[in-house]
Amino acid sequence: MLKKVKIEDAIGLVIGHDMTRVVPGEFAGPAFRRGHVVREEDIPQLKQMGKEHIYVIDLEENEVHEEEAALRIARAISGDFLEWSSPKEGRVNIKSQVSGLLKVNISLLKQVNSLGDIVVATRQDNTTCEEGDIVAATKIIPLYTTENKLEKLETICKAYGNVIEVKPFLPKKFGVVVTGNEVYSGLIEDRFVDLIARKVSPFGCDIVYKKIVPDDEAVIAQAIVEARDRGSEVICVCGGLSVDPDDVTVEGVKCSGAEIVIYGVPVMPGAMFLYARLSDIPVLGLPAAFLHNETTVFDLILPRIMADEEIHKEDFIELGYGGLCLNCELCNFPICPFGK
Repeated sequence: MLKKVKIEDAIGLVIGHDMTRVVPGEFAGPAFRRGHVVREEDIPQLKQMGKEHIYVIDLEENEVHEEEAALRIARAISGDFLEWSSPKEGRVNIKSQVSGLLKVNISLLKQVNSLGDIVVATRQDNTTCEEGDIVAATKIIPLYTTENKLEKLETICKAYGNVIEVKPFLPKKFGVVVTGNEVYSGLIEDRFVDLIARKVSPFGCDIVYKKIVPDDEAVIAQAIVEARDRGSEVICVCGGLSVDPDDVTVEGVKCSGAEIVIYGVPVMPGAMFLYARLSDIPVLGLPAAFLHNETTVFDLILPRIMADEEIHKEDFIELGYGGLCLNCELCNFPICPFGK
């Protein structure tokens, strides 16, 4: 435990915790580190920091200091492709080792934060991260916690898995099928292909197949199959997803043999989005909203596809909570699910 002593009586004793000094606009950080042996010349600075007493180490058998505790927590909660910093003022930052998708086991995180003493803060589940990004941080609230509490945390994580992990992005080959008589006939210039290329290129992806087809379900189906046969690992079918009687993209996807997982998602913009699977190949139906909005449901789903996740209907349904984007400058959400 820590023993409280007057600073005049602390000369030669070991400080039991980092002591922060703040000079507005100039410095904020530890002036004295845990383990520092107090010297006579330290007394004026300690008084300047407003200290009349300090805590020195008088450790009992079952106690663990905040720095060791934070490191143990980081090790216990972290999965693949994560590393952690050295403790600073009791806090350990957890960083991604790769560009990828952060996965957070939210229910397990709640269990950990319910233990008492221990706090773990993470970024949102399914957040994209770059190599070196901080994705979580942890510390304990008191300067010391019990060995029993840390062992309980470690047991929970061994039983239920990692609280956080990162899935690396895997570059994929894209095929793009643009539907619409007006585009096929040349009355309207296609914009889908260039926009998709701009969205996927940061992930290291290439478009290996592109074709413009009329509003004919058999022709659409043939193009989807052709995209697969040309090596496409993800196929985007663009346009023709409204309730207009001339829009037959949904029928074309069905005709290709793809199984539709969901058509219509609780996210705006992009509610007419379609997600299907042609064997193990994702087929994405992109509505006209993709052309008119910088951010749509496509931006929420694309990172999960790049991380090789199999996405289910329930995953789309869950997007309804927080799935309304108000163009971000009007957004009421403190953390925008659309990544802004």
